[in-house]
Amino acid sequence: MNSASFSAARIHRACRALSGALLLAALTGSAVLSAQEMDTATSERQIRADAGAGEQAFRKAISGIESTHGAYAAALSEQLLSLGLVLQSRGQHDEAVDLFKRGVHLARINDGLYSEQQIPLLQGQIASHIALGNYVAADERQHYMYRVQIRSMDNGQSLTMAFMQQANWQHNAYSLGLGPQGYTRIMNMWDLYRLALNDIIAREGETSPNLLPPLHGMLEAQYLISGYRWQDHSDSSGGDLGARQDLNRFSTYRAQSYQKGSAVITAIHDIELQREGEQGVATVQALIMLGDWQLWHDQRDAAWQTYQGALTELAERDDAQLQMDHLLGEPVALPNIAGVRPLPPAVDTAEANILLEFDVSARGRVVNLERLDENEAIDGKAHRLMRKLRKTKFRPRFEAGQPTETEKLVKAFNIE
Repeated sequence: MNSASFSAARIHRACRALSGALLLAALTGSAVLSAQEMDTATSERQIRADAGAGEQAFRKAISGIESTHGAYAAALSEQLLSLGLVLQSRGQHDEAVDLFKRGVHLARINDGLYSEQQIPLLQGQIASHIALGNYVAADERQHYMYRVQIRSMDNGQSLTMAFMQQANWQHNAYSLGLGPQGYTRIMNMWDLYRLALNDIIAREGETSPNLLPPLHGMLEAQYLISGYRWQDHSDSSGGDLGARQDLNRFSTYRAQSYQKGSAVITAIHDIELQREGEQGVATVQALIMLGDWQLWHDQRDAAWQTYQGALTELAERDDAQLQMDHLLGEPVALPNIAGVRPLPPAVDTAEANILLEFDVSARGRVVNLERLDENEAIDGKAHRLMRKLRKTKFRPRFEAGQPTETEKLVKAFNIE
């Protein structure tokens, strides 16, 4: 049984890495493949053969266990997981979901309501629900898996990862608009990252580099909390006492957001300072991060002072000008943090369907915005992007230590 499970995991990883050379040849009608493509095609045929053989082996093993030990045998969960992974890797998500669901049910019967054995099966369910676009079902399974993790895991790295995983899902659920009160998602996100932080501090102390991931997650949450706009969401507390309490709690979070975000960035800076010293790039980036937070909250004097501090630290490096150009040599839209950036990623002009030109003032405002492309088919999307761009705050570029206007900045986007 263990070898079958290993084979399923190997097949799952291999199938995800397929290059598609056979499909390309079939679509183009090409009868000639390069040596590398032939090797790839052979590998793909072998992987598919292995997957097919693995599926049959797992189905046979399941049938044998059921015949010998019955439909509720404890050994079935592992085989259901293995078969589900094979089907999942081949895109057969509906059947995979059913297998994972049955495996969870059997694990609950044989190992207890909150047994750890359910977790890989639940992860499989969630992945297939997401692949199918069943986000509400994925949200419900994610919530249940978190309950299982909390009740089945002792304090340690596994529990920390459970906090981190659930926090990340809360962010995803917020982005997808799942649930009536979006602000509860980002409060949960903050609380979960904070639990992960406290868990690491208890094991490793207040200066551990392992604190950086939850700290960065907490900063994402604070950007979302402080930037939350009611008109963008259909939140309403109505007569629901619980919803009113959540709303009051969120108001408190909003009131404390600037101070909490500043404290988080200071903690990031202190860890990087200990690791790299004052002139370390990551240390200076943390200072710039603080300046961005201040500028985003219209604390301009504090932001300029913080940016000047970053430039002073960079000036002590042998590659000072190179780093200054890299870190502060061009305008950057705020927030400049993964997960909460306000604009779609810029692309090469050859891939773009929208081309915009604009200036960024020394105070970080977008002015003289013009559209350079003539793609009338997406006028509506282009106008919405331009409205968003006009409202976006930028960190201006710095030249000779001072914030400086940037003219005729061209950005290309593909927003289809």
